[in-house]
Amino acid sequence: MDFLRPTTWEEALAAKADQPDAVPIQGGTDVMVEINFDVRRPPALLDLNRVAELREWAMVDGVCRVGAAVPYTAIIEELGGPLPGLAQAARTVGSPQIRNRGSVGGNLGAASPAGDSHPPLLAADAVIEVESRDGGVRMIPAAGFYLGVKHSALRPDELIRAVHVKPATGAQYFSKVGTRNAMVIAVCSFAVALHPGERRVGTGIGSAAPTPRRALEAEELLAGELDWTAPLDPLLLKRFGELCAGAAAPIDDVRGTAEYRLHAISVLARRTLTWAWNDHLGKRAA
Repeated sequence: MDFLRPTTWEEALAAKADQPDAVPIQGGTDVMVEINFDVRRPPALLDLNRVAELREWAMVDGVCRVGAAVPYTAIIEELGGPLPGLAQAARTVGSPQIRNRGSVGGNLGAASPAGDSHPPLLAADAVIEVESRDGGVRMIPAAGFYLGVKHSALRPDELIRAVHVKPATGAQYFSKVGTRNAMVIAVCSFAVALHPGERRVGTGIGSAAPTPRRALEAEELLAGELDWTAPLDPLLLKRFGELCAGAAAPIDDVRGTAEYRLHAISVLARRTLTWAWNDHLGKRAA
């Protein structure tokens, strides 16, 4: 197995172009587990640890640009204000050691439906910046990034450079079901993001379908019937949960049954929307 160690982004793109089968590695929290258990044996590893710009974030034209290697710890400590949903999800990822090494870029690269960062990225309308040496930069909306189980819209010669997310204009919440709050793969997860200026609510479902996905019918329901000045209608909240569950397509596995996941998604959807709505009405009252 070759081990490639570029020191600049340009070198990384060149290495990926020359060896499209090389697997990028930053924190190694997913890749090394698979290698250690002999799940995969790639011909080469592309170590991105020395590409410093991937560990930086900045506000660019009013949008938060988060480098692909910014660790979860930095997201928790530095981005909880502009990106609260993503920061909440980051708190549930692994152990402190994993949060110090793992990143959203790695989560996206693995494209596992159980990745904790996917639901809040979907709910917040994130855009993924990818690049190749010969094809230039592409901006891929999160909703179009996930194509199948551990399969994304990345081309063989492309690398993830950053994630672009607009700062929150309303409440955002993330919740997941597992055997404990953190250090566990989600049985299922859900994120909600209020966009008051657009009078709409974004959603994200994790670990309950072949890919992370939005609950589009549930979003449309709220767009048409939600009164942004009043408490939540219990019947509307119930229907929202049902539609969110209807958007999922879970399976039975060692972590939970499909039936349980459908029930849990409905509960998580109602719960997170209620939390967000309470925050929304509290801000209006203040």
